Amino acid sequence: MAKTISEILSKKKYAIDYYQREYKWERKQLEELVSDLTSKFLQLYQPEHHRRDVARYPGYFLGSIIVSQKGEQPFVVDGQQRLTSLTLFLTYLHRLQEGREGAVSIDDLIYSESYGEKSFNLDVPDRNDCMRALFDEGEYDPPEDAAESVATLVARFGELDTLFPGELKGDALPYFIDWLKDRVQLVQITAYNDDDAYAIFETMNDRGLKLTPADMLKGYLLANIREGEQRTQAATVWRKRLQALDEQYDEASTEFLKAWLRSQYSTKIRERRKGSVAEDWDKIGTEFHRWLRSAHHRVGLSSANDFHRFVITDLDFYSRQFEKVIRASVGPVSAGSPLRFIHYNDLQGFTLQDQVLLAPLKADDLPEVIDKKLEIVGRYIDILLAWRIWNSRSTAYSTMSYAMFNAMRDIRGLGVRELAQTLHDSLQNVEETFDGTEVPGVHQQNRRQLHVLLARLTDYVTIASGSASNLYELIGRESVRYEVEHIWANKPERHLEEFAHPSDFARHRNRIGGLLLVPKQFNASYRDDPFEVKREHYLKQNLLAQSLHPLSYQNSPGFLGFMKATGLPFRAYDEFTASSIDERGELYRALAKVVWNPEDLLAVAER
Repeated sequence: MAKTISEILSKKKYAIDYYQREYKWERKQLEELVSDLTSKFLQLYQPEHHRRDVARYPGYFLGSIIVSQKGEQPFVVDGQQRLTSLTLFLTYLHRLQEGREGAVSIDDLIYSESYGEKSFNLDVPDRNDCMRALFDEGEYDPPEDAAESVATLVARFGELDTLFPGELKGDALPYFIDWLKDRVQLVQITAYNDDDAYAIFETMNDRGLKLTPADMLKGYLLANIREGEQRTQAATVWRKRLQALDEQYDEASTEFLKAWLRSQYSTKIRERRKGSVAEDWDKIGTEFHRWLRSAHHRVGLSSANDFHRFVITDLDFYSRQFEKVIRASVGPVSAGSPLRFIHYNDLQGFTLQDQVLLAPLKADDLPEVIDKKLEIVGRYIDILLAWRIWNSRSTAYSTMSYAMFNAMRDIRGLGVRELAQTLHDSLQNVEETFDGTEVPGVHQQNRRQLHVLLARLTDYVTIASGSASNLYELIGRESVRYEVEHIWANKPERHLEEFAHPSDFARHRNRIGGLLLVPKQFNASYRDDPFEVKREHYLKQNLLAQSLHPLSYQNSPGFLGFMKATGLPFRAYDEFTASSIDERGELYRALAKVVWNPEDLLAVAER
């Protein structure tokens, strides 16, 4: 029976058995959930509508959950990833509408309260401290011994503000929340013991009653290949290649099928206006099996031989390239690898690159050609993201999907030189680069992105000065945890000569020129010290931090050679004033122009 989100969660309490307790969704899955929900709502919503009109909006089916009812306590057998993500999303929406008139009551979908104590509706004890902090404060610093799920919860919650479209954060917000809780539906299947619950789960998954879109696509393709050796060969390729992808992460094979079909065949995307209809890019994202059945002639699938080639040649080739992209995304990737930019883009949480990376590839490309194409596209996306982050522009799925679709369509099947020139020319038409007046500042929503940006700048100086890369340490992948450090302590009273109001001081303090990356332990020890004291300790840190001290310019031949070669305006400081932050910001801008240089795309093509 289909139930609304309200009916599923309101004043209910679900437990999760210990053996399947971890929350594992990655950004991709959360991004797809938020994008599916918000895109569907935006197709229905009109600014002139009244709140009561939402009751007439069509419902939206979000899938099913299976629970085992043990006495009065229901245990989630299947669907805890989706329920956990919905709870996180509702918690974000609760905080987003805080203090607003007409706020929609959704607290009872998240927790119930008894004798002043919050008890979360998804009742997992080792997550409760985290969920309480996210609900009350919007942030949480997991202890070192925290469960795996806690770190994942914090990471996914931190991404929601960039995933949720800006156009829904204003007047449309209560309409969206009304629709989410009362028009979005799940099917809840309830059994009354674990054996029955898991029998239902296995029947739905193993006996074909819950065929996935990938299963249905496979059935369609194989049915159109001649029985015998060709069909057996195609079935074997399909099984081995999709299994290899799913060994990388859950549902990787499904992500591949979407990325492959979009990269090679989609020609239209839903226009960014109210009432627009889904086009092939959108349909591939939600029902690629149906889309291919209807578009098979356009794809070139007419004869049995076409279907056979489509699996044993095309699927085999593009799935192998997708696997290469997955491995590069996860890292580690060496500082000289042509695939390192794919990893850099993944560090920025960018999930739209896969289809663009696959677009120019052709099944007869040589390995060195494939690597060049992947490097050129990776560099292009890397530059575009850096520019947007510097100019405080969103890089979220909903914001970037249209631009990435256009890039994908324009580079499909191009050779190396033509690819480099096309993407280089595209960057020349981007208005917001490092050349504007914008100077980024750190805040809660962009802290992770600026952390990665600073890590890239710091690592570039390190490598160019002759030392080994320490990028993975800087971004927090090693045992030493690094943080964004403010050169100024949060002491506005020390800067009364320059700032009349603490808010002016805070804005200037947060500018990029006043930031460094240092180990968390360092930050905890010296964060309140004045610059003159910190500067001595910076000598033991990375070169970007060392460069604030005059001694770094005396016995560092590699660093001095780097300065001479680039002409970058590094200098030491005896005191660090407001103008010092501005000057340092211009140094970072000049350094960023070297690190993210569009001319490098053309240079790769000529190598």
